Amino acid sequence: MLELKNVSFFKDNKHILRNINLKIDNSKLIAITGPNGSGKSSLAKIIMGIFTPDSGQILFNGQDITNLDITERAKLGIGFAFQQPVRFKGLTVRDLINIAAGNNIKLSEACDYLSDVGLCAKEYLNREITSSLSGGELKRIEIAMLAAKKSKLTVFDEPEAGIDLWSFNSLITVFEKMHKEIANSSIVIISHQEKILNIADEIVLLIDGEIKEIGNKEKILPLLLESSKLCKVMQEKGGNFNG
Repeated sequence: MLELKNVSFFKDNKHILRNINLKIDNSKLIAITGPNGSGKSSLAKIIMGIFTPDSGQILFNGQDITNLDITERAKLGIGFAFQQPVRFKGLTVRDLINIAAGNNIKLSEACDYLSDVGLCAKEYLNREITSSLSGGELKRIEIAMLAAKKSKLTVFDEPEAGIDLWSFNSLITVFEKMHKEIANSSIVIISHQEKILNIADEIVLLIDGEIKEIGNKEKILPLLLESSKLCKVMQEKGGNFNG
């Protein structure tokens, strides 16, 4: 279980997150949503250890990980998918999947992970992770890698970014499969896409750096629509949301 206690975060003299209290139980798929600039990606990076909170505490399965970096958290079983995936010159797609899985898995298994994200295994297994791959291809490869890793907690930061509609629909199936097949693991997805909100066990609504509500889609979607309209009005009047 992941637990955030009174977590706050500043950046560039702005209050990005305020007193975040959140519990993510094992075997849950949680969607974190909210208007643009509400602090969603910052919260994801706080969970992964890319950002360090200015106050508060983060516990993972009872262990205080507040001051652990991204590498230390990965060793504990936390995985992370970036909005803009990194490139690894000299490593092939198959290398990455093997590294993620922790061993040299069967060729058929590696092919299955790629097929699940809509990539033809024969075309991609031996390709290097370089600029020859598009952002959308990199995103799908990263998600295949995380599926192979089978982390205790996996965080996806706006996985729909740079993905075409057909591939995005395939990713929904991947998330559902991970949620079903990886025992006692949890998934956190930062997104405003309704299809992702539809498969979540719980939705966390984040507005202006604060958790406004937690609940199912019937409870959260009307509030999200209302907050989006408010955000648009504020922007038209020259105001803005932090994050």
